[in-house]
Amino acid sequence: MEYQVIFEPFTERHYIKRFARKYKTSWDLTLEFLCEEFRKADILFLKSIAETIVDSKDVKICKTEFKIAGTEVSRRASGNRCIIAVYKNTAVVHVLLVYSKEDIRGSNETAGWKAIIKDNYPKYKSIL
Repeated sequence: MEYQVIFEPFTERHYIKRFARKYKTSWDLTLEFLCEEFRKADILFLKSIAETIVDSKDVKICKTEFKIAGTEVSRRASGNRCIIAVYKNTAVVHVLLVYSKEDIRGSNETAGWKAIIKDNYPKYKSIL
């Protein structure tokens, strides 16, 4: 199944701007790779690139890792993550958050990004 990929305005305004400034043209290529991966989101689970956080009736919330194009750092070691919402019924992937571990305050990364999602996406508050 091929999914439509939508980057939510919140993640574009906040974290993607930082990646674009820091990595310039490498970020454009990275974004293309992310879009391609998310279009085929089901494959991410076969390759263990994505981790399911919540699998409700309507939506699956997942965390994925990514590397910046042209760098030698692996996906895992990069500390770069995406939080996506996969809607199988409508074949849409919403990219809720694109961040680096340094963007998340506090000692617990998962609690940090969950709080960001709850604060900025009320419709996911009840399932996280």
